[in-house]
Amino acid sequence: MADAGSCVEPLYECLESTGMIDAAAREVASFVRVKWNWGDLAKARDSLHAVEATVRAGVAAEEDKLNVCDPQVQLWLKRVEEVQLDTIDEDYGKLAKFSCLGQCTVHASRRASIGKRVVEALDEVNKLIEEGKGFRKFGFKPAPEIVDLLPQVETFGLESMLNQLHDLLEKDDSNIIGVWGQGGIGKTTLLHVFNNDLEKKARNYQVVIFIEVSNSETLNAVEIQQTISERLNLPWNESETVEKRARFLIKALARKRFVVLLDDVRKKFRLEDVGIPTPATNGKSKLILTSRNKDVCFQMGAHKSLIKMQVLDSGAAWKLFLSKLSPEACAAVNSNNIVREHAEAIFLSCEGLPLALNVIGTAVAGLEGPRDWISAADVIKTNMKNFVGLDEMFSQLRYSYDNLTPTQQQCFLYCTLYPEYGSISKEQLVNYWLAEGLLLNDREVGNQIIQSLISACLLQTSSSMSSKVKMHHVIRQMGLWLVNKTDQRFLVQAGMALDSAPSAAEWKEATRISIMSNDIKEVSLSPKCRSLTTLLIQNNPNLNKLSWGFFKFMPSLKVLDLSRTAITSLPECETLVALQYLNLSHTLITRLPERLWLLKELRHLDLSVTVALEDTLNNCSKLLKLRVLNLFRSHYGIRDVDDLNLDSLKALTFLGITIYAEDVLKKLNKTSPLAKSTYRLNLKYCGEMQSIKISDLNHLVHLEELYVESCYDLNTLVADTELMTSRLELLTLSVLPSLENVIVAPMPHHFQHIRKLLISNCPKLQNITWVLKLEMLERLVVAHCDGMLKIVEEDTSDEADTMPDHPSEEQEYNALAEHPGDGWGAESKSVCRSNLNDGKRRTDFSNLRSIVLTDVKKLRSICKPRDFPSLETLRVEDCPNLSSIPLSSTYNCGKLKQVCGSVEWWEKLEWEDKEGMETKLFIPI
Repeated sequence: MADAGSCVEPLYECLESTGMIDAAAREVASFVRVKWNWGDLAKARDSLHAVEATVRAGVAAEEDKLNVCDPQVQLWLKRVEEVQLDTIDEDYGKLAKFSCLGQCTVHASRRASIGKRVVEALDEVNKLIEEGKGFRKFGFKPAPEIVDLLPQVETFGLESMLNQLHDLLEKDDSNIIGVWGQGGIGKTTLLHVFNNDLEKKARNYQVVIFIEVSNSETLNAVEIQQTISERLNLPWNESETVEKRARFLIKALARKRFVVLLDDVRKKFRLEDVGIPTPATNGKSKLILTSRNKDVCFQMGAHKSLIKMQVLDSGAAWKLFLSKLSPEACAAVNSNNIVREHAEAIFLSCEGLPLALNVIGTAVAGLEGPRDWISAADVIKTNMKNFVGLDEMFSQLRYSYDNLTPTQQQCFLYCTLYPEYGSISKEQLVNYWLAEGLLLNDREVGNQIIQSLISACLLQTSSSMSSKVKMHHVIRQMGLWLVNKTDQRFLVQAGMALDSAPSAAEWKEATRISIMSNDIKEVSLSPKCRSLTTLLIQNNPNLNKLSWGFFKFMPSLKVLDLSRTAITSLPECETLVALQYLNLSHTLITRLPERLWLLKELRHLDLSVTVALEDTLNNCSKLLKLRVLNLFRSHYGIRDVDDLNLDSLKALTFLGITIYAEDVLKKLNKTSPLAKSTYRLNLKYCGEMQSIKISDLNHLVHLEELYVESCYDLNTLVADTELMTSRLELLTLSVLPSLENVIVAPMPHHFQHIRKLLISNCPKLQNITWVLKLEMLERLVVAHCDGMLKIVEEDTSDEADTMPDHPSEEQEYNALAEHPGDGWGAESKSVCRSNLNDGKRRTDFSNLRSIVLTDVKKLRSICKPRDFPSLETLRVEDCPNLSSIPLSSTYNCGKLKQVCGSVEWWEKLEWEDKEGMETKLFIPI
């Protein structure tokens, strides 16, 4: 027997080495345990359905944000759909009828087959469950397209001009193409359609950029540069001069085959001044501009290629008019001769002008009965008979205005106080309207009026940001024309490059005056304008003097905006007894007038970023009707607890404040009314403040922005566990020479909603690894941090993975939060550590779009390569020791389009994978 065993043993070992024994064991187990395995499969199937529901919810959330599903998630969902369990259930059900293990060879064979299928299905389902649970991201923002599709409505009669434009585009000598015609004729619509058509030719170009110029008098170079930067995914540096930024943009654009579309050019300007290189003749790049003036097209270089826009022919115009009517109105026009007769009269009065057809068609869209159409036609006819030229068009457009309520009409006319170019802030508009008494203290009514004006085609939504609107120049001119037909008198010279104010005689009868956005340096008059209710002088950066008696004869003034001027003092203004809105933000004012407290009706006082303000002379606490008080980032701050005497402001709903002492902060936090009103907080020169714990600010329930600067003893900042929903979105840490420790708790913490983080002049910070926990972070700026060695301190050693007593993140946070001053040597300045050897794909920085590093001399590393699914721009300036950047083809950084830095720095970079990086990404600065 021993000899027999010794003979079998080698055979057994041989079979075992081939895996046949294990395989046989699995086959037997699948045969014997088929019932139990089928039960496990049913449970696993339920778990898979739950995981699938979670994953699909994550994908839906990403798609709601216009993101696209991650390809790995998409593949997983496809595999889940392909799992076929119904046939297994059916076959198992048949098998279950035979209870005896070995009734017959056929049934045993069927049982073995089904048992094997059940095991295989169970393995696949379990594998899918584990993979599904491992997903940390479900989508990402898609890379910008070569053509950014613009809003486009159905068009009529543009085919001929569109074909001309495409033909000129194909000609080698048509490097600059001009399109000209009167206002409201459809030039912008043509350019929108053409922009979208270029999607079919995207292979011929690398970027198509649409820019609204609208430079009536003053060229808004900054807005143009912002548009170019956004389309090129370039970083935006607010502190750069227009000239420096223009040179940078020229370099960036010159590297690409581009088509730039300039809409509504009203005066000649040098393309290079805003950052657009002039396309070379016979080159691949093109520039197309529209203007109301043929000469402007010539001056901009469109000598050979010019298209004149024509009004619509009657057929196209009639189709456009009918397209604006409701189905019921169209039916009435087609079935009732009287309705059709008057509809045609209204249509003919538009004379083929698309803007008029759009506006008036919208205004009469709901008319049905003959009486309504007769009335509408009579109104338009009556208003037209005494006017020619532009007045005729305004008479036609007036019907939309006449359909507004009296309050809506006043709000619409107010919009004409803004310059012809650029955008209008919705929030600012509503603030003005509130102060003028147009909204009865209901801000929501103001927002509804804005929507009504948009619906009536009297305002347009801004294409750049939803918080702003704009007014077509023709509509604005109509508004000013309408003002002259009321008992109001507007003096509007906004954005006209004035270097001196209008004469006192021009002010005398005015009810509203706007001389904003000019280059006025002094206002030395004392105008008598007793009916004046609004005075807008903002955005005159060189205005440094107002005459001492300037406000003496303005007893009805309700709105006064002097923001972004260089004034150092405000004349005595006790005569402004009706004033409700006063904006002195971004001025050089040193003190408030002694008798400002006499302005008992004042409800909105903006003193933000008044960098020279020394004293308010205790005025603020006496303005009992104040709803908005903004002292955010003002040089004037609260230095003593006794100075925080704002409890009398019972109506206050918004407070921006600058605080100079820790005990003042404590009192503010305990003062419930003030705490609940605080939206912006600036901590500055808090001499003895050594630590800040964000949870101590829990009573500041609406806090959106925290700006900590020049607190020289501040050593530790703690973002602890959040008990209440945080609104904090913007955080700035500036000039903090003692700051060593920033401690961020595990989620949820008080920094979880931060979108923008700026750190500058914090020399003791060696890393900011805690940014890994800022899941919503979109923009990161680090500047002038002399001690910064790494942005993220990575722990890649094997010891860190295997040490049994290595503390968890929660343990580390708890220890450091309780004793923030202990155990913090030079090698450890952040509670959050990153470990890349945990076998999982990192999903940090999932929303980060921009990284800007400036003058961080010792910086050696940003972080290890990882996924940057949203990163668009990386800008590095004066960081000589930064020898690598965390980019690799192994990881997802598909949205990254530009890396900006010096040529010398770029050439010295060390890469894991440099193939294709230089030509695709680098922009020299």
